[in-house]
Amino acid sequence: MWVVVPAYEEEARLASTLAALAAQRDREFTLLVVDNASTDGTAAIAREFARRAPFPVEVIEEPEKGVGSAVDTGFRYAIARGAALLARTDADCLPRPGWTGAARAALLERPGLVCGRVTARRDEHGPLGRAGFAGLVAVAALFGRLRPQHSRRGGFKAPYRMHAGNNMAITAELYLAVGGMPRRPSPTDRLFLNAVRRHTDRITRCRGMVVENSTRRLRAYGLAGTARWYLDQGSGTHGTDPR
Repeated sequence: MWVVVPAYEEEARLASTLAALAAQRDREFTLLVVDNASTDGTAAIAREFARRAPFPVEVIEEPEKGVGSAVDTGFRYAIARGAALLARTDADCLPRPGWTGAARAALLERPGLVCGRVTARRDEHGPLGRAGFAGLVAVAALFGRLRPQHSRRGGFKAPYRMHAGNNMAITAELYLAVGGMPRRPSPTDRLFLNAVRRHTDRITRCRGMVVENSTRRLRAYGLAGTARWYLDQGSGTHGTDPR
């Protein structure tokens, strides 16, 4: 099992993510950090962590900008080195201690794609902001289920359920079979999920896979701007996505 973490300009947050991974109860995995052409100390932080990590750590660079490119390069790198099971989180997220164990168990029980549960980080917003984040996720999930393009009549083998790319696990076999993550800037999650849905119905929801998600996009864009982004309308006048 390999855990892949794409990272771009995450000098301020990456150390917390790495600490959360070091605190996993199941540490029988290799960690791969994919630096997506950062200009800050992101890669240096990852390499310093590798010297004292409780599991093998590799750090590679992906010069092609876009989270999809970083994830795809990372997954294919891991698969080429023998990975059969893959999990992903992002460099601004905090996987809870049972995350890797739950991902492994879910994939072994039903090989395919496993989607976890996201909640807001407690250190970025107060109760109101976290409630706003939860509400936004619920609305986005409902919209996704009702969206005509996601109907089973479109040739999909599984019903639509919102999938967060920062909390997922997949078998190497399925990843290659669906052509991998779209090599483009975020958002990529819906495109990837629909590729899996066209290929198989083996998509599992695992409530034991919990990741605390950054809410900084909510702070930067506001509620309406964040909703626009989740609807794949881009960042509007906000410029680079604050990942």
